[in-house]
Amino acid sequence: MAGNLVGYEFLREQLDLSAFPCARPARVSSVTKVTQRPDGLDVPAAVAPASDAPLAHILFALKYEGINLQMLAQSLPQIPASQIIEAFRNSPASKYIRMAAYLWEQLTGRELEGVPNAVGPYVDLFNERKYITGRRQRHTKWRVDFNGLGNIRYCPTIERSNVITELLAKNTLQRAQTFIEGLNPELLDRTMSWSYLSETTSSFAIESEKPTTHKAEAFAELLKQAHEKTPITEDYLVELQNLAVTNPLDRAVQFRNQKNWLRGPGRGVLGITYVPPDPELVPELMQSIMDLVNDPPPGQNSLVIGALVSFAFVFVHPFMDGNGRLSRFLFHKAVCKSEVLQQGLVLPISVAMKRNEVQYLQALKSFSTPARRLWEVTMIDDENFEFSFKGDSSIYRYWDATPCVEFGLRMAEQSLEIDLRQESDYLQKYDAISRQVNERIDLNSNALSLLVRLCIQNAGSLSNAKRKAFLAKGYKEEMLALVESIAFSVMSGHDDDMAEFDRIPPYRA
Repeated sequence: MAGNLVGYEFLREQLDLSAFPCARPARVSSVTKVTQRPDGLDVPAAVAPASDAPLAHILFALKYEGINLQMLAQSLPQIPASQIIEAFRNSPASKYIRMAAYLWEQLTGRELEGVPNAVGPYVDLFNERKYITGRRQRHTKWRVDFNGLGNIRYCPTIERSNVITELLAKNTLQRAQTFIEGLNPELLDRTMSWSYLSETTSSFAIESEKPTTHKAEAFAELLKQAHEKTPITEDYLVELQNLAVTNPLDRAVQFRNQKNWLRGPGRGVLGITYVPPDPELVPELMQSIMDLVNDPPPGQNSLVIGALVSFAFVFVHPFMDGNGRLSRFLFHKAVCKSEVLQQGLVLPISVAMKRNEVQYLQALKSFSTPARRLWEVTMIDDENFEFSFKGDSSIYRYWDATPCVEFGLRMAEQSLEIDLRQESDYLQKYDAISRQVNERIDLNSNALSLLVRLCIQNAGSLSNAKRKAFLAKGYKEEMLALVESIAFSVMSGHDDDMAEFDRIPPYRA
């Protein structure tokens, strides 16, 4: 029996479920107690289910493996009502059979009749120590509180991983607000302008697009709407999609009513990298996502909600084009709803994402790769394919968002600690160097700006190639050396010692 699968992974194989394989499958092992390992759960033979009855493995999984709604949504409807009722009659106080009975009713749409009253204290479906949870919805019949993120028809799960726990403890949003409050008004305005511009260009760059000036300005204006209290609706998202896409032919009038798919560089069916849900599912899934943005769980960290809805939007892919940029807008919209960030600040999340594209792709693949395996694709020609879904709609309703939220929280932290702070530091150094150089050298504004930027980019000095280019234009070596000396002094924190440069006669370029 050692090595035998139990719990969710047993159910997946025994019942031939299309649910994603467990990241940490439970197996019978030579241990004295249930032991969690990074890649699995070791279970003593005495604790493992005594039979191959699916209900026994469901109850085991609920007790030792937590909540996997994708598995439960596909396995519980296969359990006869009589078995659920018998198990409940035998143990009406057991929280695990109460949870199973509650989920059986919710997932099948049928009622278990002729059962005694449940007894015992109310139990949360999701253990708050293990999962990020939502608001409670009480169900008196089974004395179970649904506290998932979303609702019973759409409920991604987020585990309280060590990464998420550590990042939430950093309180990124409050630190970002404190940071911008320490900037003077002029520096704040310039830092914010950079943030909007960089977020815009990086959001397009992630999609391998270079927007026109008009499109960039339109998307920057869209970002500013993140701070508005306008609720997210289908009509509102359609309006934003029309601003986000470049080709007028791709502008939507509603959520998509046709099949779409994502293509990579591969040829034929191998190039199909992800297949979103059929259009019939889109309105229901999108309503749940919009509800999460408009009415997030009280007290929940808005960066968690932002990361969740951003990836959820991409996986539903409600439009034929513009989904990526709108998903990142939703991240900002969810974050701004908390009103922690003031003065119109948006974190340059897309800048951090662009810098970490490999990790971004890995987060996307945590869902898209196993979902793709459930689609049988037949190529008709280069532009047309036939799709046959071999899975269950529960894969789009109940999915593990932990890797996606981990990535989103990391990008928020980087956007503060690397991008905002570095840009603010750059602007302060640029101003200090420009002021000191301008007092000593007569340069036109374009030349001054270029020299200062080049020196900052090269740790306080000009590269050999740039130096030769300036010398070829007639600039004097002594003047270039003075600019470098001032830049180096400012960048090394010695800009208070500028008196030595006052003895040098002013230069005219």
